[in-house]
Amino acid sequence: MTTSKLAVLTLFALLGSVSCQSGGYYFYPTPQQPSPTPSPPSSPQLMVGYYKDKCAAYVDVEAIVKKHVKATDAGMQAGLVRLLFHDCFVRGCDGSVLLDTFSNDTSLTPEKFGVPNFPSLRGFEVIDAAKAEIEAACPGTVSCADIVAFAGRDASYFLSGGGINFAMPAGRYDGNVSLANETLPNLPSPFTGFDQLVKVFADKGLDAFDMITLSGAHSIGRSHCSSFTRDRLPPSNTTDIDPAFAATLQASCASPNGTDNTVMQDFKTPDVLDNQYYKNVLAHKVLFTSDAALTTNFTSNNLVRAYADFVPYLWQQKFAKAMVKMAGVEIKTAANGEIRKTCRKVNSRS
Repeated sequence: MTTSKLAVLTLFALLGSVSCQSGGYYFYPTPQQPSPTPSPPSSPQLMVGYYKDKCAAYVDVEAIVKKHVKATDAGMQAGLVRLLFHDCFVRGCDGSVLLDTFSNDTSLTPEKFGVPNFPSLRGFEVIDAAKAEIEAACPGTVSCADIVAFAGRDASYFLSGGGINFAMPAGRYDGNVSLANETLPNLPSPFTGFDQLVKVFADKGLDAFDMITLSGAHSIGRSHCSSFTRDRLPPSNTTDIDPAFAATLQASCASPNGTDNTVMQDFKTPDVLDNQYYKNVLAHKVLFTSDAALTTNFTSNNLVRAYADFVPYLWQQKFAKAMVKMAGVEIKTAANGEIRKTCRKVNSRS
């Protein structure tokens, strides 16, 4: 491919969005907004500053959440970003992932104990602490779902050194159903190829552009070795992983007692939410099949190169917009949701 052709594709990738038609992926340019702050989702229910006049003047809901997120370490903050992803992909952004139970039927296992979530999902205690402080100052008003969304936004801010800074619309209600058996069918798998990744995101109203952009969250956090050893490391037939990197992973994952070890997802800047992930993808130094899959599609590969090669601000801006879009997936309303008193259980129906 000529440099000029790649430059044109890159320009469209940065200014537009990706759509899937007849088995191909095409960029459709859209006008740029003058402000880097993402626009709210199309739902009229969500709005920036939603809680401004809903509590006493001295209660700053978003500041309370930010305070609790700031008090955590990088590992927990990475967990909070992931918590928002995993909440939104199962029954929408409704706080259902926080529930320990949702009915008197203890035989029904909630989302947090589903295979993709347990025991790796983190951040529940941070949400609990923020909710308790908010509930004491402004009872029955702020949803757990909104706290999760604010926490994901704030964690992104701290992990990026302030580079990812955006307004998060609010107004979500909490769901009252949570089922572990819905996690595997809805959450993207680390073993997934490109076409299936596109489908999983499309099912949530997110396009391929969003998928590629949000994949950058794999520049933070840790992964259990069981999520990649069987299909990415020898003796598998995987050929795209860097041999030296594979050897390092094998050494880190070796466990004489069968323990499922963990490794950093980004070996270069493990505690920074940045565009290093895309450089790792191009260098074939990523953990998952789903990461490597981003180079198997023509337009996706060019967007990965754009994110890797251009100044970080470009990916940061697109990541912020994609986070806002994702946080508007299948939101609940007063008609089918509630404002929970505590985030771990639904309100009493008595």
